[in-house]
Amino acid sequence: METVTKRDLVTKLSNKTGLGQAEVLNVLETLLETVTGELAQGNAVVIRNFGSFQVREMKGKVGRNPKDPGQDMKIPPRAVVKFKPGKEMKEKVARILPLIQEEAAN
Repeated sequence: METVTKRDLVTKLSNKTGLGQAEVLNVLETLLETVTGELAQGNAVVIRNFGSFQVREMKGKVGRNPKDPGQDMKIPPRAVVKFKPGKEMKEKVARILPLIQEEAAN
């Protein structure tokens, strides 16, 4: 499996749509800024057939100090983004399991 970067996405989208890479980059960055802004306001973002992003509260807890395992540390509550894939994405991703198993065997 390989890592796909923002640059790779821009190139692929540009080739598929016929738009220039600068235009695609602008649209992609605007999309990401908009999604981030909505999540920062506590709003959920739902993209049909792709998935949904929601802000959830992680409760505060007591953890261990990695430098001093005997010492407890209080970890404060915080907001985190959770992603829930849509049905169509789940189905497409589920099909790659044999490929992953094959790569792991080699």
